Amino acid sequence: MRRRLLAVLMVLMGVAALLLCMPLADAYARGRTEHLLLQRRSEAVRFADLADRTGSEADGAELSAEIGRYAQLYGASVLVVDAAGAPVARAAGAGPAARTPLSGAVDARRRALTGRSTDRLPTIRPWGPDSAVLAEPVGRDERVSGAVLMAVPTDAARRDVAVRWSLIAAGAVAAFAAAALVAAGITRWLMRPVLDLDRAVERLAAGSLRARAASETGPPELRRLRRHFNGMAEAVADSLGRQRDFVADASHQLRNPLATLVLQLENVEPYVAPGPGLAEHARALDEAERLEELLDGLLSLARVESGAAELADQDLARAVRGRVEAWAPVFGAAGLELAADGLPRELPVRALPDAAGRILDALLDNAVKFVPRGGRVEVRAWAAPGGEAVVRVADDGPGVPADQLGLLTRRFARSPEHQNVRGSGLGLAIAEEIARISGGRLGAAPNLPRGLAFEFRLPPPADGQPYTER
Repeated sequence: MRRRLLAVLMVLMGVAALLLCMPLADAYARGRTEHLLLQRRSEAVRFADLADRTGSEADGAELSAEIGRYAQLYGASVLVVDAAGAPVARAAGAGPAARTPLSGAVDARRRALTGRSTDRLPTIRPWGPDSAVLAEPVGRDERVSGAVLMAVPTDAARRDVAVRWSLIAAGAVAAFAAAALVAAGITRWLMRPVLDLDRAVERLAAGSLRARAASETGPPELRRLRRHFNGMAEAVADSLGRQRDFVADASHQLRNPLATLVLQLENVEPYVAPGPGLAEHARALDEAERLEELLDGLLSLARVESGAAELADQDLARAVRGRVEAWAPVFGAAGLELAADGLPRELPVRALPDAAGRILDALLDNAVKFVPRGGRVEVRAWAAPGGEAVVRVADDGPGVPADQLGLLTRRFARSPEHQNVRGSGLGLAIAEEIARISGGRLGAAPNLPRGLAFEFRLPPPADGQPYTER
């Protein structure tokens, strides 16, 4: 938007500069043409007076000598004709004017023979014309006895016009450059609060509830919008904070009585007689432990959603290797194969502390629960072309129908055939929230020919530098 606004302003200023300098340049060319006409017309009047006084052969010789000197001095052509249009005296200098056929200037000669002087010349511009023709009657009114025709060079006039046009063009370019600098400053002043708001909205949408618009510049309307946005962000953050605090507090307050209940159920077990009562006691203890696990999940989710932790640079490859080594005994006990071949030596990312390990824990825990014995789980990691780090956890288990893939990362979501599997239903939701707050994402897809594949992506370090130990 900033570039488009600047482009529009530049086009408008360019059009304005053209509309101002073109009439100015044309006015100077017309003025210089008028000056040339007045200057040369005075000389034509003098020649007409000499021709009007010609009464003898000596006067004719004086006229010829006069126009000859003038032609040689100014490079012009001069032709004096009588009332019938027959030449009386002629002189031609060197240059473009000498090549101008005065005998062909029929209109100028006709006007002069009817007693009218040339009152307009073609507008002189840098590219032409090379010469201009003007005529002056000899005598006045009924006493017109001939005409003086002059072809005068326009070199000096064209040079003056070119110089003045160059100055006008230079002034227009300088004014345009100055206006462009002003327009760039105005555009920056207008767009800085808009861009700041855009970045704040983007961070807020990504889950950073502390994102605020900080720009104090711009028009009063945008400054007022910034204040309203920050007020709205404060209200949203406060509302979500109270909600998460309630979930965390409620979960924490329920843990103590629930732990007491579990302890009491375990203590009373020796006093329950074998039979239906003992089976019911075991189910009650299982439900109490499941409720305790659910409360732990809610606490973890509330901590993640609070966004209290700052993003930090870390080595994802190292985290993946560490979690695979930690889970290898668990997979072995469950009769599953856990493979992690071809991991890169280093894979820098910027995410929540231990984000890769926590996400991978949720994915591997999910695989242990749902992949049958004898199955295989493969973990791979690589750097995507855009700089993101990608981790893929694929198994060859029963998989999930395509219409249920979107439910996997929803809170408390379970497929109908897995309702009795132990767990809170929050593990993948917490993993997805960790990836989102870190600026990445978590998704699921079928693993062909069979099974399920999870893939999560985390962004690279902000400065693009590799991760180093600290």
